[in-house]
Amino acid sequence: MQIARSAAALFARQGLRATRAEDIAQAAGIAPRTFYRYFATKEEAVAPLYAAGAERWAQAVRLAPAELSVPEALEHAVRHTLSPGVGVSASSWEWARTLIRLAVASPALGKVWAEVCHASEGALAEVLGERLGRGGVDNVAGPSAELRFAAAVAGAAVRVAVESWAVGEARPEGPEGPAALALRNLAVVRDFPWGEIAGSARGGS
Repeated sequence: MQIARSAAALFARQGLRATRAEDIAQAAGIAPRTFYRYFATKEEAVAPLYAAGAERWAQAVRLAPAELSVPEALEHAVRHTLSPGVGVSASSWEWARTLIRLAVASPALGKVWAEVCHASEGALAEVLGERLGRGGVDNVAGPSAELRFAAAVAGAAVRVAVESWAVGEARPEGPEGPAALALRNLAVVRDFPWGEIAGSARGGS
């Protein structure tokens, strides 16, 4: 994670184009060959930071109180991961804003961001399967198509909220912050036929 933080700091301070992999290695206190042992490109160096946020979101859904419905669990997770001072500090959100803006502007970094978001959808589908009785996760095939679709919609609701906030100037807290935007977006999954998804999942993928 130290390499990722060093890369993010350099990207924010001097820009993506002006930063070399060798600069990141030097800032992280490692040899360039060590850097390339873990990352193929300089853009990939910040993937752990992107992934950490996605993992917190999926884990918060998993740990939401059992009595909550799936839509309520998703909203609970948003409040616990996207609200400044609860999930991460307001200053950390400003770092996130910079990294997401860079991802929007750079195709190479955008590819890293997209790959992390895609992986997050898979993890979220498994978590949703667990909350619906583990029926949606097959040991071989993985989550059912219905669960993958639901996870993709929920993941997109959060991703678009975070991206929309990042490219603007709103503060991370308040009615235009990432948590508020994500909660509004998640309204689309409240009417999902979750009972049918659970039944279909238990019936097989």
